Amino acid sequence: MTDQNTEMSFWSHLDVLRGVLFKIAAVVVVLGIAAFIIMPWFFDHVILAPCSGTFVTYRFFDLISGAGLLPAELSADSNFHVNLVSMQLTTQFFIHMSASCWLAFVVGFPIIIYLLWTFVEPALYESEKHGIRRAFLFGNLMFFLGVLVGYFLVLPLAVRFLSQYTISDQITGLISLDSYMDNFFTLILLMGMVFELPLLAWLLGKMGLLKRSFFKRFRRHAIVAILVLAGLITPTGDPFTLFAVFIPVYALWEFSASLVPKSEEIESAEND
Repeated sequence: MTDQNTEMSFWSHLDVLRGVLFKIAAVVVVLGIAAFIIMPWFFDHVILAPCSGTFVTYRFFDLISGAGLLPAELSADSNFHVNLVSMQLTTQFFIHMSASCWLAFVVGFPIIIYLLWTFVEPALYESEKHGIRRAFLFGNLMFFLGVLVGYFLVLPLAVRFLSQYTISDQITGLISLDSYMDNFFTLILLMGMVFELPLLAWLLGKMGLLKRSFFKRFRRHAIVAILVLAGLITPTGDPFTLFAVFIPVYALWEFSASLVPKSEEIESAEND
Protein backbone atom coordinates (compact mmCIF):
# COMPACT_ATOMS: atom_id res chain seq x y z
CA MET A 1 0.00 0.00 0.00
CA THR A 2 1.14 3.55 -0.62
CA ASP A 3 1.98 6.05 2.11
CA GLN A 4 -0.84 8.24 0.87
CA ASN A 5 -3.38 5.50 1.54
CA THR A 6 -1.83 4.75 4.95
CA GLU A 7 -2.15 8.39 6.02
CA MET A 8 -5.76 8.72 4.89
CA SER A 9 -8.22 8.77 7.76
CA PHE A 10 -11.50 6.87 7.93
CA TRP A 11 -13.44 9.99 6.99
CA SER A 12 -11.17 10.57 3.99
CA HIS A 13 -11.88 7.05 2.75
CA LEU A 14 -15.59 7.67 3.34
CA ASP A 15 -15.45 10.85 1.26
CA VAL A 16 -13.78 8.96 -1.59
CA LEU A 17 -16.37 6.18 -1.39
CA ARG A 18 -19.17 8.73 -1.38
CA GLY A 19 -17.73 10.28 -4.53
CA VAL A 20 -17.57 6.87 -6.23
CA LEU A 21 -21.15 6.05 -5.23
CA PHE A 22 -22.29 9.44 -6.54
CA LYS A 23 -20.64 8.69 -9.91
CA ILE A 24 -22.30 5.26 -10.01
CA ALA A 25 -25.69 6.80 -9.25
CA ALA A 26 -25.13 9.40 -11.98
CA VAL A 27 -24.22 6.69 -14.50
CA VAL A 28 -27.32 4.64 -13.65
CA VAL A 29 -29.59 7.69 -13.82
CA VAL A 30 -28.22 8.84 -17.17
CA LEU A 31 -28.39 5.35 -18.67
CA GLY A 32 -31.83 4.85 -17.13
CA ILE A 33 -33.17 8.03 -18.75
CA ALA A 34 -31.69 6.98 -22.10
CA ALA A 35 -33.15 3.49 -21.69
CA PHE A 36 -36.56 4.93 -20.81
CA ILE A 37 -36.52 7.01 -24.00
CA ILE A 38 -35.58 4.12 -26.30
CA MET A 39 -37.61 1.49 -24.41
CA PRO A 40 -40.62 1.47 -26.80
CA TRP A 41 -38.30 0.60 -29.70
CA PHE A 42 -36.22 -1.77 -27.55
CA PHE A 43 -39.39 -3.51 -26.37
CA ASP A 44 -40.68 -4.12 -29.89
CA HIS A 45 -37.39 -5.17 -31.50
CA VAL A 46 -35.56 -6.94 -28.65
CA ILE A 47 -37.68 -7.93 -25.66
CA LEU A 48 -40.71 -9.03 -27.68
CA ALA A 49 -38.74 -10.42 -30.62
CA PRO A 50 -38.86 -14.06 -29.34
CA CYS A 51 -42.67 -13.81 -29.43
CA SER A 52 -42.61 -13.81 -33.23
CA GLY A 53 -41.98 -16.76 -35.53
CA THR A 54 -39.51 -14.68 -37.57
CA PHE A 55 -37.05 -14.43 -34.65
CA VAL A 56 -33.49 -15.22 -35.73
CA THR A 57 -33.27 -18.35 -33.54
CA TYR A 58 -36.39 -19.87 -35.10
CA ARG A 59 -35.07 -19.11 -38.58
CA PHE A 60 -31.81 -20.85 -37.67
CA PHE A 61 -33.81 -23.86 -36.48
CA ASP A 62 -35.52 -23.93 -39.87
CA LEU A 63 -32.15 -24.13 -41.62
CA ILE A 64 -31.10 -27.21 -39.68
CA SER A 65 -34.51 -28.89 -39.66
CA GLY A 66 -33.54 -30.86 -42.75
CA ALA A 67 -31.21 -32.99 -40.62
CA GLY A 68 -34.22 -34.54 -38.88
CA LEU A 69 -33.10 -33.50 -35.40
CA LEU A 70 -35.46 -30.58 -35.04
CA PRO A 71 -39.14 -31.08 -34.17
CA ALA A 72 -41.54 -29.36 -36.54
CA GLU A 73 -43.07 -27.20 -33.81
CA LEU A 74 -39.73 -25.43 -33.30
CA SER A 75 -38.97 -24.58 -36.90
CA ALA A 76 -39.61 -21.12 -38.32
CA ASP A 77 -43.28 -20.28 -38.69
CA SER A 78 -44.35 -16.78 -39.65
CA ASN A 79 -47.78 -17.51 -38.20
CA PHE A 80 -46.39 -18.12 -34.71
CA HIS A 81 -47.02 -15.18 -32.40
CA VAL A 82 -47.46 -14.79 -28.67
CA ASN A 83 -50.12 -12.23 -27.79
CA LEU A 84 -49.50 -10.57 -24.45
CA VAL A 85 -52.14 -8.80 -22.39
CA SER A 86 -51.85 -6.13 -19.73
CA MET A 87 -54.01 -7.19 -16.79
CA GLN A 88 -53.73 -4.11 -14.58
CA LEU A 89 -53.94 -0.36 -15.16
CA THR A 90 -50.39 0.38 -14.00
CA THR A 91 -48.69 -2.71 -15.50
CA GLN A 92 -47.23 -1.13 -18.63
CA PHE A 93 -45.92 1.92 -16.79
CA PHE A 94 -44.13 -0.12 -14.14
CA ILE A 95 -42.80 -2.56 -16.76
CA HIS A 96 -41.48 0.45 -18.67
CA MET A 97 -39.70 1.67 -15.53
CA SER A 98 -38.34 -1.71 -14.41
CA ALA A 99 -37.14 -2.66 -17.89
CA SER A 100 -35.36 0.70 -18.20
CA CYS A 101 -33.59 0.16 -14.87
CA TRP A 102 -32.69 -3.40 -15.86
CA LEU A 103 -31.24 -2.27 -19.20
CA ALA A 104 -29.34 0.59 -17.55
CA PHE A 105 -27.79 -1.81 -15.03
CA VAL A 106 -26.81 -4.40 -17.63
CA VAL A 107 -25.29 -1.87 -20.04
CA GLY A 108 -23.61 0.09 -17.24
CA PHE A 109 -22.34 -2.96 -15.34
CA PRO A 110 -18.74 -2.69 -16.67
CA ILE A 111 -18.70 1.03 -15.82
CA ILE A 112 -20.01 0.35 -12.31
CA ILE A 113 -17.36 -2.32 -11.75
CA TYR A 114 -14.65 0.03 -13.05
CA LEU A 115 -15.73 2.83 -10.69
CA LEU A 116 -15.69 0.44 -7.73
CA TRP A 117 -12.27 -0.72 -8.90
CA THR A 118 -10.92 2.85 -8.76
CA PHE A 119 -11.84 2.94 -5.06
CA VAL A 120 -10.28 -0.44 -4.20
CA GLU A 121 -7.20 -0.28 -6.45
CA PRO A 122 -4.99 2.07 -4.36
CA ALA A 123 -5.18 -0.31 -1.38
CA LEU A 124 -3.88 -3.33 -3.33
CA TYR A 125 -0.41 -4.59 -4.16
CA GLU A 126 0.66 -4.87 -7.79
CA SER A 127 0.32 -8.66 -7.81
CA GLU A 128 -3.20 -8.39 -6.40
CA LYS A 129 -4.16 -5.73 -8.95
CA HIS A 130 -3.11 -7.97 -11.84
CA GLY A 131 -5.20 -10.89 -10.63
CA ILE A 132 -8.30 -8.83 -9.89
CA ARG A 133 -8.09 -7.02 -13.24
CA ARG A 134 -8.17 -10.38 -15.02
CA ALA A 135 -11.03 -11.59 -12.80
CA PHE A 136 -13.14 -8.47 -13.50
CA LEU A 137 -12.52 -8.66 -17.23
CA PHE A 138 -13.20 -12.39 -17.40
CA GLY A 139 -16.30 -12.08 -15.20
CA ASN A 140 -17.79 -9.34 -17.36
CA LEU A 141 -17.09 -11.30 -20.56
CA MET A 142 -18.67 -14.49 -19.23
CA PHE A 143 -21.70 -12.64 -17.83
CA PHE A 144 -22.54 -11.03 -21.16
CA LEU A 145 -21.87 -14.31 -22.98
CA GLY A 146 -24.38 -15.98 -20.66
CA VAL A 147 -26.91 -13.20 -21.28
CA LEU A 148 -26.57 -13.76 -25.04
CA VAL A 149 -27.00 -17.52 -24.68
CA GLY A 150 -30.04 -16.95 -22.50
CA TYR A 151 -31.59 -14.52 -24.98
CA PHE A 152 -30.85 -16.31 -28.24
CA LEU A 153 -31.19 -19.92 -27.09
CA VAL A 154 -32.86 -20.61 -23.73
CA LEU A 155 -35.57 -17.94 -23.84
CA PRO A 156 -36.82 -18.72 -27.39
CA LEU A 157 -36.99 -22.45 -26.60
CA ALA A 158 -38.93 -21.79 -23.41
CA VAL A 159 -41.29 -19.27 -25.05
CA ARG A 160 -41.98 -21.47 -28.05
CA PHE A 161 -42.75 -24.55 -25.95
CA LEU A 162 -44.58 -23.03 -23.00
CA SER A 163 -46.77 -20.70 -25.09
CA GLN A 164 -48.03 -23.65 -27.16
CA TYR A 165 -48.35 -26.17 -24.36
CA THR A 166 -51.91 -27.09 -23.42
CA ILE A 167 -53.23 -29.46 -20.78
CA SER A 168 -56.74 -29.28 -22.20
CA ASP A 169 -58.34 -27.99 -25.40
CA GLN A 170 -61.04 -26.38 -23.29
CA ILE A 171 -58.57 -23.90 -21.79
CA THR A 172 -57.72 -20.72 -23.68
CA GLY A 173 -54.20 -19.50 -23.06
CA LEU A 174 -53.91 -15.88 -21.94
CA ILE A 175 -50.34 -14.74 -21.26
CA SER A 176 -49.89 -11.61 -19.21
CA LEU A 177 -47.13 -9.08 -19.77
CA ASP A 178 -46.00 -9.53 -16.16
CA SER A 179 -45.60 -13.28 -16.63
CA TYR A 180 -43.57 -12.88 -19.82
CA MET A 181 -41.28 -10.25 -18.30
CA ASP A 182 -40.70 -12.34 -15.17
CA ASN A 183 -39.53 -15.24 -17.34
CA PHE A 184 -37.52 -12.89 -19.56
CA PHE A 185 -35.56 -11.41 -16.65
CA THR A 186 -35.23 -14.72 -14.80
CA LEU A 187 -33.93 -16.85 -17.68
CA ILE A 188 -31.51 -14.28 -19.03
CA LEU A 189 -30.05 -13.28 -15.66
CA LEU A 190 -29.95 -16.94 -14.60
CA MET A 191 -27.81 -17.81 -17.62
CA GLY A 192 -25.62 -14.78 -16.92
CA MET A 193 -24.98 -16.09 -13.40
CA VAL A 194 -24.47 -19.68 -14.59
CA PHE A 195 -21.74 -18.46 -16.93
CA GLU A 196 -19.88 -17.07 -13.91
CA LEU A 197 -19.14 -20.68 -12.83
CA PRO A 198 -15.64 -20.68 -14.40
CA LEU A 199 -14.73 -17.47 -12.56
CA LEU A 200 -15.99 -18.91 -9.26
CA ALA A 201 -14.03 -22.12 -9.86
CA TRP A 202 -10.87 -20.16 -10.68
CA LEU A 203 -11.16 -18.03 -7.54
CA LEU A 204 -11.81 -21.05 -5.29
CA GLY A 205 -8.91 -22.85 -6.93
CA LYS A 206 -6.58 -19.92 -6.30
CA MET A 207 -7.59 -19.98 -2.62
CA GLY A 208 -6.95 -23.71 -2.42
CA LEU A 209 -10.60 -24.47 -1.63
CA LEU A 210 -11.27 -26.34 -4.87
CA LYS A 211 -9.16 -28.95 -6.66
CA ARG A 212 -9.35 -30.33 -10.18
CA SER A 213 -9.93 -33.80 -8.76
CA PHE A 214 -13.35 -32.56 -7.58
CA PHE A 215 -14.53 -32.18 -11.18
CA LYS A 216 -13.24 -35.62 -12.11
CA ARG A 217 -14.86 -37.28 -9.09
CA PHE A 218 -18.27 -35.66 -9.58
CA ARG A 219 -18.38 -35.53 -13.40
CA ARG A 220 -21.11 -38.18 -13.63
CA HIS A 221 -23.18 -36.41 -11.00
CA ALA A 222 -22.74 -33.13 -12.87
CA ILE A 223 -23.91 -34.69 -16.15
CA VAL A 224 -27.10 -35.95 -14.51
CA ALA A 225 -27.71 -32.62 -12.74
CA ILE A 226 -27.16 -30.60 -15.93
CA LEU A 227 -29.49 -32.91 -17.87
CA VAL A 228 -32.18 -32.38 -15.24
CA LEU A 229 -31.59 -28.61 -15.36
CA ALA A 230 -31.81 -28.61 -19.16
CA GLY A 231 -35.01 -30.64 -18.97
CA LEU A 232 -36.54 -28.16 -16.53
CA ILE A 233 -35.59 -25.15 -18.66
CA THR A 234 -36.82 -26.62 -21.96
CA PRO A 235 -39.16 -29.54 -21.18
CA THR A 236 -39.99 -30.29 -24.83
CA GLY A 237 -39.09 -33.98 -24.66
CA ASP A 238 -37.01 -33.97 -27.86
CA PRO A 239 -33.22 -34.51 -27.89
CA PHE A 240 -32.40 -31.34 -29.85
CA THR A 241 -33.77 -28.84 -27.34
CA LEU A 242 -32.41 -30.88 -24.45
CA PHE A 243 -28.86 -30.94 -25.77
CA ALA A 244 -29.06 -27.36 -27.05
CA VAL A 245 -29.08 -26.30 -23.40
CA PHE A 246 -27.03 -29.21 -22.01
CA ILE A 247 -23.98 -28.77 -24.25
CA PRO A 248 -23.08 -25.12 -23.39
CA VAL A 249 -23.67 -25.67 -19.66
CA TYR A 250 -21.60 -28.86 -19.63
CA ALA A 251 -18.89 -27.05 -21.60
CA LEU A 252 -18.81 -24.52 -18.75
CA TRP A 253 -18.24 -27.39 -16.30
CA GLU A 254 -15.25 -28.69 -18.26
CA PHE A 255 -13.92 -25.17 -18.82
CA SER A 256 -14.16 -24.52 -15.09
CA ALA A 257 -12.20 -27.70 -14.42
CA SER A 258 -9.41 -26.57 -16.76
CA LEU A 259 -9.04 -23.29 -14.82
CA VAL A 260 -8.53 -25.01 -11.46
CA PRO A 261 -4.87 -25.91 -10.82
CA LYS A 262 -3.95 -29.51 -10.09
CA SER A 263 -2.91 -30.50 -6.56
CA GLU A 264 0.75 -30.72 -7.50
CA GLU A 265 0.64 -27.24 -9.07
CA ILE A 266 -0.76 -25.79 -5.84
CA GLU A 267 1.91 -27.50 -3.77
CA SER A 268 4.65 -26.25 -6.13
CA ALA A 269 3.35 -22.66 -5.89
CA GLU A 270 3.26 -22.88 -2.08
CA ASN A 271 6.84 -24.20 -1.94
CA ASP A 272 8.05 -21.38 -4.18
